Amino acid sequence: MMRISVVAVGKLKERFWSQACDEYLKRLRPYANVSVLEVPDVDSSQCGVQQALSRESDAVLRVIPEDAFVILLAIRAKEFSSEQLAAKLDKLALEGRSNVVFVIGGSHGVDSTVIARANAQMSFGPITLPHNLARVVLLEQVYRAFKISRGEPYHK
Repeated sequence: MMRISVVAVGKLKERFWSQACDEYLKRLRPYANVSVLEVPDVDSSQCGVQQALSRESDAVLRVIPEDAFVILLAIRAKEFSSEQLAAKLDKLALEGRSNVVFVIGGSHGVDSTVIARANAQMSFGPITLPHNLARVVLLEQVYRAFKISRGEPYHK
């Protein structure tokens, strides 16, 4: 079974975001072992943007397994349709890449070390999403990708 992790900078503070994520995590159980790993965000007003980026990025890199295929969410990256994401996950599974990590950076993004570690980058388009919403959208799209791959009803 494929293992998918979402590594996100910062915690979900509002209950409704947690509930939305929990719903998609529950829906994903039959398809993959999916987890969310939160790393602390760093207050850039205390240490500056570069130092905050560096600390957050170090924390992200520490939780990524060495054998993982890493997909970084980045606003300027290639946009993936739901079908393309399904095809990408299918291709990774066929290649034996059963450990996939999606990274959602903090409010200032990630530094070059995380960008260098990423095997691919993906965008939800040129819009800016709050990180909480990006996490929900990502989990929903992963769920949709599994439904598409299996030809099950949900995707329209």
